[in-house]
Amino acid sequence: MNSDFPERRSRAAVNDVLIVDDEEDIRELLALSLLRMGLGADAAGSIAEARVLLEKAHYRLCLTDMRLPDGDGLGLVEYIQRHRPNLPVAVITAFGSIETAIRALKLGAFDFVTKPVELQALRGLVHYALKLHSPGQPGAVPNGTGGRGLVGRSPAMAQLRALIEKFARNQAPVFIHGESGTGKEVIARLIHGLGARATGPFVPVNCGAIPPELMESEFFGYRKGSFTGASADKDGLFQAANGGTLFLDEVADLPLSMQVKLLRVIQERAVRPVGAQAEQAIDVRILSASHRDLSKLVSENRFRQDLYFRINVLALHVPPLRERLEDIPDLAEHLLARLSERDGGLKHTLSLDALSALRQYRFPGNVRELENLLERACALAENNEIAVEDLGIDQTVLSNTPRMGAVLAEEENGSETVSDLEEISDDERALVLKTLDETRWNRTAAARKLGMTLRQLRYRLQKWGMDG
Repeated sequence: MNSDFPERRSRAAVNDVLIVDDEEDIRELLALSLLRMGLGADAAGSIAEARVLLEKAHYRLCLTDMRLPDGDGLGLVEYIQRHRPNLPVAVITAFGSIETAIRALKLGAFDFVTKPVELQALRGLVHYALKLHSPGQPGAVPNGTGGRGLVGRSPAMAQLRALIEKFARNQAPVFIHGESGTGKEVIARLIHGLGARATGPFVPVNCGAIPPELMESEFFGYRKGSFTGASADKDGLFQAANGGTLFLDEVADLPLSMQVKLLRVIQERAVRPVGAQAEQAIDVRILSASHRDLSKLVSENRFRQDLYFRINVLALHVPPLRERLEDIPDLAEHLLARLSERDGGLKHTLSLDALSALRQYRFPGNVRELENLLERACALAENNEIAVEDLGIDQTVLSNTPRMGAVLAEEENGSETVSDLEEISDDERALVLKTLDETRWNRTAAARKLGMTLRQLRYRLQKWGMDG
């Protein structure tokens, strides 16, 4: 019995794999290969036959050829995504049809293999696909009330969680784009941890921190005697990530010469250590990230277009903190709890004025800057409550007036009065109206930009007779 394939059961008890190919000999070859892995298979020669079988039974994996008599594999991928979203589907493509395979991955395919199908590649694909159904696999992305998950309940974060869950279910390369300090590595770790490679290594590397002359040996390893100082064989980052995920942070910093080598590794799924005569097969999922616009670098001939298309199969944008200011209370609570746990002291809390100031600040450094502000404030606070003065925020860079911040704090405490609004109505009304005009009267977007809740914005509009 092969432990590589969990939950092995008899053919009568489960429908393991659905094979879709119009060539009978290919179907038989795949079924025989799967049988040797202890897996049963049903076969279909067309999309129509596959749909009939999908209606009758539940499968753990679907293998489909790209060229079928009544359509192509892409159509079947789309059908399965709509009707069986939890079913991993892998496509079989002709050698050299990588562009078609990438299209399938973008549509939601789990992975792909090329013809002629190699048994080792098939085993690896099946191994990871079935892991998605193994007991104990992680579930949904946590809301971030603890651990290193995503923190926040804003619509932007809800959309981000949904994409992370979707991307974690396949093997396609993911490019994560976002400003510095937004938590791109946290997201990469979540994609890894929620996917079929969760038990494998996660190897992060900052591409801008490796000297250009050392990049090849660091990424691919080297053999003893290949250069001065190479006194023993050494594996590279790709070998260290074998069976798991390699996270290329700040991938835009790779020199063009290294981009060529990286492209070949992704295409061939093999590396050649410095000084070695032969390539080594590697089984690594590539996640990459950058705060820079790769498409702009491509147009400036500073980043290879072919590599861009390869690592950007699935794209994920991380919103800056200023676009989800409603998440700041949850983020602050989470970060203060972490700081308390690290330092072993009592947990600090934010005064209403301090929380209001944070919700008005633009955070050019994003979550990392928020964490630094809170760490500094904990050190300066005279007691367990952090005052606005402890934050050290420059009042000139707040998005609202200081007086509005005071009213927001009072409103959080449930003590806002009509006289409070009347006292600041002229300045505040001008700011609110200006923000509403900028957002084309999208109240949700305006409230976020103003650093207040939607309820707070509606309250003001009602007081001003502008709630129609």
